[in-house]
Amino acid sequence: MKAFLDWKHITFAHPYFFALLLIIPFMVWWQSRGRKNPVLRMTTLGGIKSLPTGAKARFRPALFVLRVLALVMLIVALARPQSTNTTINSDTDGIDLVLGVDISGSMLAEDFKPNRMEAAKKVALDFVDKRPSDRIGLVIFSGESFTMCPVTIDHNVLKEQIMSLKSGMVTDGTAIGDGLATSVDKLRYSKAKSKVIILMTDGENNCGKISPLTALEIAKAYKLKVYTIGVGTQGQAMIPMQTPMGTIKQMMDVNIDEPLLKQIAGQTGGKYFRATNNNSLKTIYDEIDKMEKTSIEVTSFKRYAELFFPFAMLAVIFLSLELLLRYTVFKSLT
Repeated sequence: MKAFLDWKHITFAHPYFFALLLIIPFMVWWQSRGRKNPVLRMTTLGGIKSLPTGAKARFRPALFVLRVLALVMLIVALARPQSTNTTINSDTDGIDLVLGVDISGSMLAEDFKPNRMEAAKKVALDFVDKRPSDRIGLVIFSGESFTMCPVTIDHNVLKEQIMSLKSGMVTDGTAIGDGLATSVDKLRYSKAKSKVIILMTDGENNCGKISPLTALEIAKAYKLKVYTIGVGTQGQAMIPMQTPMGTIKQMMDVNIDEPLLKQIAGQTGGKYFRATNNNSLKTIYDEIDKMEKTSIEVTSFKRYAELFFPFAMLAVIFLSLELLLRYTVFKSLT
């Protein structure tokens, strides 16, 4: 019974037999014509109209209904309904990733729309959605570094943490070394075949406890691949600044330590990218997504169970019932 109720898993081996259903409208038309009976001329029908209609006459159309039902059941049986049960085994060669995101005050610069921070959050969310089989973590850094989300397959939690990012969550500054070292720490015990860090910053290392070169050596020791992204337009950008008089905006130079970011990426087998606007930042994440593909091997086993027999039996039952009634109860009317 469950197989009949679960129509999502019902298929038909010979669906072209359903074309035979076109016979039914022709049968209805032919039945509606009725049969030509001998003509009896009478002067008035008043006496006949007053006669009660017999039960047999009222229920005689049931014979036609039974024949139609028998035909429908027979056509369904010929189409061979089958229930399918598919078992899928997935062998995933996943990638462990850590997103290292700079949240310093300069990430509020408006050379990206609406600013660098919001643009970085949007592309990170899109990147996570494209990688459902990977474990991904989130590290933020400014004057110090902090783990917002450990490496996890629970992407809903990860995305909530990405959406909550804002400047001022930690001491201001740009501690690239600390951000890289904390990202490495999240992956050093990973058993994944591929371990990747995407480190994004818009400035130069100017604080922190660990130098970027020391963090680089640690990443190399653990065989981690680091992609680095420099965020910021060429020249100057409008940046909001907090003053005793309130928030003001002023143009400031965009200084990104590109030689350092290129060195980190080059020595770990990664690649350095420069994002100067929203579109280029999205393109960079798309390119990284293509380069770091997850290998998924899917094996599908499909089993079929034949369901035509009950329909064939119903066809026999309806047809037998029609013949029985026609030559017994309704015999005098045929």
